Amino acid sequence: MPQLIYLQGYPDHLQTQVQQLIEQQRLGEVLLQRYPQVHDCTTDKSLYQFTVDLKNQYLRNAQQLSKVAYDSKIQVLKQALGQHTAISRVQGGKLKAKAEIRIAAVFKNTPEPFLRMIVVHELAHLKEKEHNKAFYSLCCHMEPSYHQLEFDTRLYLTHLSLFGELYPPPGNLPDIRDIRLT
Repeated sequence: MPQLIYLQGYPDHLQTQVQQLIEQQRLGEVLLQRYPQVHDCTTDKSLYQFTVDLKNQYLRNAQQLSKVAYDSKIQVLKQALGQHTAISRVQGGKLKAKAEIRIAAVFKNTPEPFLRMIVVHELAHLKEKEHNKAFYSLCCHMEPSYHQLEFDTRLYLTHLSLFGELYPPPGNLPDIRDIRLT
């Protein structure tokens, strides 16, 4: 019986249901039913635009983002799904602040709701540094399904750790010219 490291904080009855899906080898099937397609934000530039659009929609007065990028050094097993950093530097007589968001590269090839949940989480840190009630209220304001998406993302990470990739990498899709009708 595999340990559900991504679901440790959830109630036993939910972990039991997930364990049953794993034993029946249906976890991937359930995820594919709910989330059949991956997003198209595969470059740092498109990720930046996706993030800035969300920020401008919900957090217009928050600090501007100087960088948003996928980071292959973030390991979801040991660290977080994303990271936010705020750097203050003195330039001349002025104090300059930079805000950066980095998303684990594993999310380059996942459904858009998973990416949106992580981006919303990191954007909420622009206003609320701690994971408190105000932080999660802000997350739910930007993404009403935040808690369900967080759970489903953890299901996806569980599938990834036990069975490997669920969605084919972008370069591995068949070329339409190679498909022959019979």
